[in-house]
Amino acid sequence: MVSRDSGDLDLLNPARATDPADRTGFTSTGHLPARGTVSGLLRDAHATYATLDDGTVADYIPSLAAADPSRFGISVCGVDGTSFSIGDAQEAFSIQSISKAFTFALVCEAIGHTTVREAVGVNNTGLPFDSVMALELNGGSPRNPMVNAGALVMITLAPGDSAAAKWQFLQEGMSRFAGHRLLLDVDVYESEAATNHRNRALAALLRSYGHMSYDPLLTTDIYTRQCSLLVSAMDLAVMGATLADGGVNPLTHERVVHPSVCRDTLAVMATSGLYQRSGDWLYEVGLPGKSGVSGGIVTVAPGKGGMATYSPRLDPAGNSIRGQHAIRSLSRSLGLNVFASAPEPAPAPGTQTP
Repeated sequence: MVSRDSGDLDLLNPARATDPADRTGFTSTGHLPARGTVSGLLRDAHATYATLDDGTVADYIPSLAAADPSRFGISVCGVDGTSFSIGDAQEAFSIQSISKAFTFALVCEAIGHTTVREAVGVNNTGLPFDSVMALELNGGSPRNPMVNAGALVMITLAPGDSAAAKWQFLQEGMSRFAGHRLLLDVDVYESEAATNHRNRALAALLRSYGHMSYDPLLTTDIYTRQCSLLVSAMDLAVMGATLADGGVNPLTHERVVHPSVCRDTLAVMATSGLYQRSGDWLYEVGLPGKSGVSGGIVTVAPGKGGMATYSPRLDPAGNSIRGQHAIRSLSRSLGLNVFASAPEPAPAPGTQTP
């Protein structure tokens, strides 16, 4: 375990010690409200949106089509380890595209901020997460790590000379984010592996443009495994809280990544975490987030904690509808929106101001 004392941070990666921006400190946005307040607001949000039946369950992956559309859970984990959950927050589901955020963090920790940005990019494509057109329009550049093409490139950048080593790096790293070992859902993996033709095509196209440095089929297989890890909303809330707490898991107190990696990860989640709906999300919610087609969403309030939802009914972009509504409501009621501020109180009459 690495100490959380700021004096130890640069020891994690000596290369970062050359960047003055990484020695200036990392600002917390405050604290969650009192426990009773949080619990009550979670109950209200769950009750309000549990009957919202808009959207459909993802069916292009056969194993996901069997999900129960009535499932709905919400979980919050503070940076102090205090947790709150309601509904189906312990229901296990495959992490799917939410894994991209944590792969990005793990690879950034391993190879650095600049290398990842130059190899993958950090800008929104404005197109669906599995778009081939986005690659063609940008000279084969995946543009960001939150779309499938970018996530495939991130696999090639992960440490390890073999597929087994890369997979071990990713599975163990995501397990440290969650605070316990995450297991592979074999049924989901086999179902996706049998139908992931588009991802294989994206990997081959990336190879033709010179952006795929590892075997395309092996890369696609590792990515498929990554998406098939089992999590719950409670797990995702802890994983989000780890990003909120400068890379320290609030339950295990283990440092998973450097605070600068959290900063970079949250920036990319904010701009691209909900695909072509990311602008709407940021406008309404004001928090970095990442969604997955199994129905999960993880959201991070820097310095405060992580929040996650699970509900399989999706909008056309692949984002949970109940999850979006619940998180929007809770972001406002819990005071989490990073763009919100209150005016400084006016000085009392006769008070001298600086």
